Amino acid sequence: MKTNKKDEETGGNVYAHLDKTSVLQEARAFNETPINNKKCTLILAKLIYIILQGEPIGRTEATEAFFGVTKLWQSKDVNLRRMIYLAVKELAEVSDDVIIVTSSLTKDMTGREDLYRAAAIRALCKITDTGMLQTIERYMKQAIVDRNSAISSSAIVSSIHLMRKSSEVVRRWANEVQEAVSSDNHMVQYHALALLYQIRANDRLAVNKLVQKFSKNALRSSYAVCYLIRIATRCLVDDDQPDSSVFTFIESCLRHKSEMVVYEAARAIVSLPQTTPSEIQPAITALQMCCTSPKAAVRFAAVRTLNKVAMAHPNAVMSCNVDLEKFITDPNRSIATLAITTLLKTGAESSVERLMQQISGFVNEISDEFKIVVVDAIRSLCSRYPRKHTVMMPFLAKMLRNDGSYDYKKAIVETIIAIIEENPDAKVAGLAHLCEFIEDCEHDNLSTRVLHLLGREAPKTPNPSSYIRFIYNRVILESTKVRAAAVTALAKFGAQCVDLRPSIRVLLKRCLLDSDDEVRDRATFYLKMLTEAAEPLIHNFILDGLQVSPSGLERTILDYLRSQSYSTAFDLRTVPVAQQALSQPEKRVPQLAEEEEKPKAPKVEPYAAQLAAIPEFAALGPVFKSSTRIALTESIAEYTVHMIKHTFANAIVLQFECKNTMNDQLLLDVSVELEDPDSEWETKDTIPIGKLPYGEVHSTYTLLEFPDSGAISGSLGAILKFKVMDVDPSSGEPDSEETYDQTYTLEEVDINVSDSVQGIAKSSFGAAWEALGDDATREETFHLSTVESIPDAVKKITEILGLVPCERSDRIPEGKAQHTVFLSGIFRGGYDVLSKATVAFDSDNSIALNIIIKSNEPLVSDLVISAVV
Repeated sequence: MKTNKKDEETGGNVYAHLDKTSVLQEARAFNETPINNKKCTLILAKLIYIILQGEPIGRTEATEAFFGVTKLWQSKDVNLRRMIYLAVKELAEVSDDVIIVTSSLTKDMTGREDLYRAAAIRALCKITDTGMLQTIERYMKQAIVDRNSAISSSAIVSSIHLMRKSSEVVRRWANEVQEAVSSDNHMVQYHALALLYQIRANDRLAVNKLVQKFSKNALRSSYAVCYLIRIATRCLVDDDQPDSSVFTFIESCLRHKSEMVVYEAARAIVSLPQTTPSEIQPAITALQMCCTSPKAAVRFAAVRTLNKVAMAHPNAVMSCNVDLEKFITDPNRSIATLAITTLLKTGAESSVERLMQQISGFVNEISDEFKIVVVDAIRSLCSRYPRKHTVMMPFLAKMLRNDGSYDYKKAIVETIIAIIEENPDAKVAGLAHLCEFIEDCEHDNLSTRVLHLLGREAPKTPNPSSYIRFIYNRVILESTKVRAAAVTALAKFGAQCVDLRPSIRVLLKRCLLDSDDEVRDRATFYLKMLTEAAEPLIHNFILDGLQVSPSGLERTILDYLRSQSYSTAFDLRTVPVAQQALSQPEKRVPQLAEEEEKPKAPKVEPYAAQLAAIPEFAALGPVFKSSTRIALTESIAEYTVHMIKHTFANAIVLQFECKNTMNDQLLLDVSVELEDPDSEWETKDTIPIGKLPYGEVHSTYTLLEFPDSGAISGSLGAILKFKVMDVDPSSGEPDSEETYDQTYTLEEVDINVSDSVQGIAKSSFGAAWEALGDDATREETFHLSTVESIPDAVKKITEILGLVPCERSDRIPEGKAQHTVFLSGIFRGGYDVLSKATVAFDSDNSIALNIIIKSNEPLVSDLVISAVV
């Protein structure tokens, strides 16, 4: 709102340098008589601006300004009145007694002036609470079906916001909302459909009926059709047995006359999980058509979606490569970047050099955000074509030398590290590029990340001494954090390269004079270890990180101090272990990458505190391992049960998460009864659920001690036992105090050897293998009849034993007829377990397995190898 010609010439923001105090001072003009409409409108604009900019206003000041605004209702000026509504909405949250304008807003809402009605509805719904809503319910119903589309749309959108406050009241307006969905106005129809879905969102059957109804009755609004596609997509994802007609409707939208609807349908189809290439092919064709659109936004959306699809279905996107190549010279660099990264994911190996040349032509012209997308595409391409690392590495190194943000540099470093880890042939070149990078790196986190990698990988190269100069330069030139990491990297060289150990000791002695105590302490410790310690100690204290849970370590130390039993030394084996070492850096997830749908083992910490709070389990000690959630019933059963197994040093606690899906029943004394056909496992204690109402999830616990026979596996029958009290479905109140006993059969509970083993990766498997000796070594050979390939056999062995692969030995080159995987972990009680498993095709094309188990306890080796038998 410019006030003079000078403001128009400058073209700046006239509200940029407003002072809150002066604006509130000007607001006193609202009390003047007569009202100056133009002046008050400008002051209201300033007041709303400072509020929207997040400027804090005191409650007293806001209330004073609000009462001044109410006096402006006397004016008949249309612009001022509309500003009043906006001011009331913004001041409603920060001022007191806003309720006094309810009658004025209600009068405007039901008046004849359409310009006032829509804005009055929005303001009134902003200040209305649950108690007042019923007084305006009749007016809201009338407004929803009003012939004026602005009023109807305003009432519907306000109702969507009211759903958060008073959903039960808004649900009573379903008939009027359904009528509004039939409106000729596109926005009214769109908003009405959105509100109708929110009203029915908690009823899956009602949502399915909504989709079925409006998919047959064509909606006029393209916005509404897009929203209906999103609802239908959610139905397909959430339903265990999705209706094929819903997918047919989405597919039919690919032939809609609106580009927006066609794109939304195509995006929905390609985003559905577990779709086959044949099912997404029509969507790919539709996206290909969108690529020819004259609108840059449509082209960008289509190329970005194809980029995502190329992650999971690169072969399906290959048909679009001709169209995508045209976008390389597109003036919109965002489209060009996405097009070329898609081509990198789908192109043939022979076209890599040509694509890299085209990228280098414009990579400096795009933002860091899209540069990261390019880097991630190169990372994906290197995984597909490992031999092309000779082309990729120099390009990435050149990008690394250019200026850029921390996230951009981190993406390149992580990509080079990924190439090094996946492709042994690229290790030497990749480490050389990273050494050059840390010579002039301004980010300490990236320098320490590279130094960590050099300490782990460089000693295994043909000429490890060539890297020491780069590492020692960091000790001389860098910050404290980087100097400490460099000292640790030098120690790892000394631990793995015996011939370099004297030189490393000399360098560490120089570090003893460092100005920082952290660097001096590390140098002193490592120098002592490399000078006097035996090889097993050097391996344990320098190469293998401390793989314990930080919170578990803290809790165990506190328990030890409280017990005051200092005659017994603190045993580190009692601390819960973690799968990742404390010093292991987090890896960045590539952008646009699909999340792997793998069940993740839950963190022990939340369960540890939960179990420690139960008196019956307090004496069991720390939790060694917690399993994933295992379903013991169908997801659509009357009572659903999930099991989590918590392993302790001498016992196992089974946690059963129970949910009651019967709205007319209240379950009492809920527990799970276990029965062992071999009579080895015995239930020591059970903690039932006292009361399980409809829709709630509670846990019952069963304590089992490991049998005296030494068995650590078994299959137990499980029955859910409880008492039922009939209740009123609507209120949840009991019909009577009578109860009756009932049981429900669950799936069998399997206790496996893997429940007693926590997978812990060893950074140097060979040194750990030699350190254990041969006293507790077991070797067996088996024929695997249930697997058909070497990768499947490796995966199966890993799952059965509960161990994890070391040194990326689980990556199997294509076409290989024999492979050895190195596995490691810890058995409960703190005993190391290592395994070498060699899998090969036999003469009759069956899979043969030779497995060697090593441990520092013979009984543990016997128990672990028994899992394969």
